[in-house]
Amino acid sequence: MNKSYYNAESNLIARRLRQLRKERGLSQEELAAQLQLLGVDISQPLISKIEQNRRFVKDYELTCICQVLQVSLQDLLADFYDTLES
Repeated sequence: MNKSYYNAESNLIARRLRQLRKERGLSQEELAAQLQLLGVDISQPLISKIEQNRRFVKDYELTCICQVLQVSLQDLLADFYDTLES
């Protein structure tokens, strides 16, 4: 399978996801459970891999993560937008 990377990163949300999740007082397991309620088949180990930038994030996962964390896509991608502006 051919994978593409952006500046050697698997995803653009790793650090920000962890930050927002912790600000909302959610464990990785709790986040995974809430995503599963939305129909996203994801587990705590997969959340960990995303936060460690070792797993790609699918578009529907990204959308549902925003919904669970109650943030906009732009908020979740804030680190990426900051690098574009620098």
